[in-house]
Amino acid sequence: MKFDGVIFDLDGVLVHTDKFHYLAWKALADKLGIYFDETINNRCRGVSRMESLDIVLERANKTYTQEEKVVFATEKNEIYKRYLATMTPVDVTDDVRNTILSLKNRGIKVAIGSSSKNTRFILERVGLIDLFDAISDGNNISHSKPDPEVFLKAAEFLGIEPEYCMIVEDAVSGVEAGKRAGMTTTAVGDAARAHVADNDIEKLSDILDIVK
Repeated sequence: MKFDGVIFDLDGVLVHTDKFHYLAWKALADKLGIYFDETINNRCRGVSRMESLDIVLERANKTYTQEEKVVFATEKNEIYKRYLATMTPVDVTDDVRNTILSLKNRGIKVAIGSSSKNTRFILERVGLIDLFDAISDGNNISHSKPDPEVFLKAAEFLGIEPEYCMIVEDAVSGVEAGKRAGMTTTAVGDAARAHVADNDIEKLSDILDIVK
């Protein structure tokens, strides 16, 4: 099938900031006296900041108000952004950068579909922002994955019907979002190992054999 657009999740697909999320949530949890480990952190992948906070607070011995939660989420994000500020173009592999350029050279539009509100900041730090035709992220959606909104918005911004788009994801919730959006799904990393997508790949450049 010919695709007119490819929509990429950001974290875990183009860059890897899981360690920064973990360190930031861990710092907040430690401050609140709440147990937090990498297994819990994995549940936060692909969901919104506030939904992630609810996961972190599941082990809390008290109930927090919405106002307190907003303060906690903001504090976590400030810690996270300090880590993000250390990122540079060397944090993007040649395979990722060359794959995006190859798609564009074939006339295929490329977009980001990420729940993160820090998407543009990250793309600027790693020198990728000018390569994308559209960005759909946590700042323009009301529902996180597995809701399809972020991918449907990306397709809308590209001006392409969903059936002619392929999404690339590393999270099962993201693959489900792509399916709900009516798009072809391609998985890498954890999602590929779960065998839930239309296509499973080992490295990003493998999608070049799929889009043809």
